[in-house]
Amino acid sequence: MGQSIVREAGLRKLKLMAASGFKALPGFGVTGKVNGRSVALGKAKFMKDEGVDVSSLLERVDEMSRQGKTPMILCVDNKAAGIIAAADTLKPNTKSAIARLQGLGLDVVMLTGDNPYTAQAVAGELGIKTVFSEVLPGGKADEVKKLMDQGRFVAMVGDGVNDAPALARAHIGIALASGTDIAMEASDITLMTSDMRAVVDAIELSRMTMRKIKQNLFWAFFYNSLGIPIAAGILYPFSGILLKPLFAAAAMSLSSVSVVTNSLLLKRFKPSQQ
Repeated sequence: MGQSIVREAGLRKLKLMAASGFKALPGFGVTGKVNGRSVALGKAKFMKDEGVDVSSLLERVDEMSRQGKTPMILCVDNKAAGIIAAADTLKPNTKSAIARLQGLGLDVVMLTGDNPYTAQAVAGELGIKTVFSEVLPGGKADEVKKLMDQGRFVAMVGDGVNDAPALARAHIGIALASGTDIAMEASDITLMTSDMRAVVDAIELSRMTMRKIKQNLFWAFFYNSLGIPIAAGILYPFSGILLKPLFAAAAMSLSSVSVVTNSLLLKRFKPSQQ
């Protein structure tokens, strides 16, 4: 978000001054000093808690929130000075990725620190029914734990510093390529792309892998339950058939080849399309 603000300032040819005493308050905002003056930027609630009168801006803040934007109040020397609003642009493939996840029978839940209006606007566009808004960084991990306590198997997808605790808490943490180092370290899986479709591809591939494992175990058990008794001579008293060591070795090799060949079929994996 900071990069977006700096980029917009550049487009407007505004002079950027160095800040000192910078402090980030995850989930609330940032503070610092610019040109000797105290500056703070963050949520309206954060400003209220700091004793700043933002009543004159609240109507505009609510209006921006209903438009799906995330408004932040700028305060200079403990006085409200203006509003900066940012809006997330959904990636073209995100909606189809969410639809594919739901098609796999998964419940998709959105955890966000944004206000309820912005959260509902984004969730509505993506087709997500369950939304938790205004969630603080530590709160995301708490929400994940609540879902786990309900007996659900939870996979968390995130890329920011604020997502790290939840990524570590979930059964499976999945970090995107655009993620911070902390998010990647806290996750179990790091994807090589920021495309949400890769999350679905990874789940589909993992499911196919489990099917192959079960198939291989079944055929190995079935093959050996027949082959070992025959090799031990169970048929000899009835038919005089006795498996020679050479044929037994060949049969065992054939068993291994069939299992490996079945596993190699994973290379032909193709993700589903929505």
